[in-house]
Amino acid sequence: MRNDDLAMAVRLREEGRKEEARTALLALAERYPDDAEVACHTAWVHDSLGLEAEAVPYYERALAGDGLTPGDRLGAFTGLGSTLRVLGRVAESRALFRRALEEFPGDPGLRVFEAMALYNAGESREAVSALLKLLVEAGHVGGYERAVAYYADNLDETV
Repeated sequence: MRNDDLAMAVRLREEGRKEEARTALLALAERYPDDAEVACHTAWVHDSLGLEAEAVPYYERALAGDGLTPGDRLGAFTGLGSTLRVLGRVAESRALFRRALEEFPGDPGLRVFEAMALYNAGESREAVSALLKLLVEAGHVGGYERAVAYYADNLDETV
């Protein structure tokens, strides 16, 4: 029953029937309060509806529990960190991204969202440096990897 109900709610969300999905997921979350997967999907549907504050406790419940696939756990970290940042809870967002990167070292998505949190914390230099390093690692600097890698650590260097 739980699996069928969860599959139906996820399908509703994917079909764009987000309010129906939210209703179904809230009912599931009430029936299965310790189910990390249900909590994760409940957080995602709230985020997709622009209900960031309501998503936070479900993300926290998902990350505190067991049973998430690595991909869903990564998604929950990314979603919660991003949501905290959007809500202006930048210090919490940065701490969460540090924790997430311990579990998923080097993940590019986490690093991009962490750079946004750095920017919001007033650490623009660190944010730009982090993004430049990501571009170099991804090979997206048109043959200028060496120069961009150097300046990623030396942004203030000018003639």
